[in-house]
Amino acid sequence: MQDSVVDPVAHNRAAWDKYVQEGNEWSTPVSAEDVERARTGDWSIVLIGREPVDRSWLPADLTGKDVLCLASGGGQQGPILAAAGARVTVFDNSPRQLGQDQMVAARDGLELRTVLGDMRDLSAFGDAAFDVVFHPVSNLFVPDLAPVWRECFRVLRPGGTLLVGFINPDTYLFDHEALDERGELIVVHKLPYSDVTQYSAEERATKFGADAALEYSHTLTDQIGGQLAAGFVLTGFAEAPHQSNASAQYMSNYFATLAVKPG
Repeated sequence: MQDSVVDPVAHNRAAWDKYVQEGNEWSTPVSAEDVERARTGDWSIVLIGREPVDRSWLPADLTGKDVLCLASGGGQQGPILAAAGARVTVFDNSPRQLGQDQMVAARDGLELRTVLGDMRDLSAFGDAAFDVVFHPVSNLFVPDLAPVWRECFRVLRPGGTLLVGFINPDTYLFDHEALDERGELIVVHKLPYSDVTQYSAEERATKFGADAALEYSHTLTDQIGGQLAAGFVLTGFAEAPHQSNASAQYMSNYFATLAVKPG
């Protein structure tokens, strides 16, 4: 059932551009009041679900720190970190997602750089360019993770930190329609799951809509083992339920890791 001609970068770029137009939750910019509070040190950002990330996972003082918000457009995390004093670059595959960050920066007088691209290719940046890479739940939109971890390791400075949020792969076991429409957990998919290999283009259009973003589950070996293989040392782990998925009452749908590039 493999759709060999699908281009996940182009497809998901168009999908997220449309999500922005539709007012997706992860495309809704922070308010001017949120930015003003962040300037005074009162701020939070999310890495998984709707739960604020542990502030101890980030530098105590962000002033002058170079932060890459990786696949993190939408006008949410980047502007808050910039208001808190960081030198922020937001990298995302969707021009409209980046447009949300640009809008907030213009509205609130923030210095913030945006760069368009695929999270697996950070060649726009030199080696050791950042102190922090903040990578919220988004690697489900690419089929392979090893390039992501290699690039994150390369662009971080020694002693730099990588914060990653990702989906518990077991979430993909269940039938989508039964879960979303009736709250029933019916196991139908083998893991690792992929929209592209599980369904034809016609089936995807019927189930999710022709314009829906393509998703790929990844094993914990690829998520956690991949970071280790790239050279990172893991120093933190967290989990959280999904904000709306019916399976959340039974399991953690999101995982987060904190990793350090050895100095």
